[in-house]
This record gives sequence, structure tokens and C-alpha cells, in this order.
Amino acid sequence: MIRIMATAADDFRYAIRVLSRHRTFTLMAVATLALATGANTAIFSVARAVLLEPLPYPDGSQLVMVWEDATASGFP
Repeated sequence: MIRIMATAADDFRYAIRVLSRHRTFTLMAVATLALATGANTAIFSVARAVLLEPLPYPDGSQLVMVWEDATASGFP
């Protein structure tokens, strides 16, 4: 177990060294990940609020919409 942790620590130090040499790539990668994470959070927050949360009305599943087709009378 200690050998695995030592190898992981060596790999982490190597990754930091390589990323510190290529700062533009590192900044672009971090910015891309940040934007993707923010967009993903926003989309799933809206989807949760619209699709998964119950309606804020009593018996929300019983709500219906009634409309009339009045195109024959000249109304759209």
C-alpha cells in the first residue's frame, strides 16, 4: 500500500512539473474544465427544477390546459 502511495505521489509531482512548463496549455485546460463544469451545473439545475421537482401547487398532476380552436372565426 505504501508503494502505491509513493508511486502516486511521484506521478503527481511529475504532472505538476510538466504542467508548470506549459502554462498556456494548463490555463486553457483549466478554463475549459471550469466552463464545462459551470455549464453542466446550470443545465442540470434547470432540468431538475423543470422536470424532477414537483409543481408548487396542491395536486399539481391534476392541472390541465383548456384551449379553443377559433381559426374558422378568423382568430389565430
